[in-house]
Amino acid sequence: MEKIKITINGIEKEIPKNTTIKEILSSLQILNKTMAVAVNMKIIKKEQWDKYILNEGDKIEALNFVGGG
Repeated sequence: MEKIKITINGIEKEIPKNTTIKEILSSLQILNKTMAVAVNMKIIKKEQWDKYILNEGDKIEALNFVGGG
């Protein structure tokens, strides 16, 4: 299986080619209903996570929102 390198939250990872955002978040056990994801500084809508295929060199930021006061 061919692999690609991405960076997620500053950590370089090698993942299978054709991996989606949802698959990488699930595999890292960080998938959360109240999070936002940016790929190469562009916000990707949650509805697209299961369709958006990551590419070699992509930089992903997965951010959790925390309430408080």
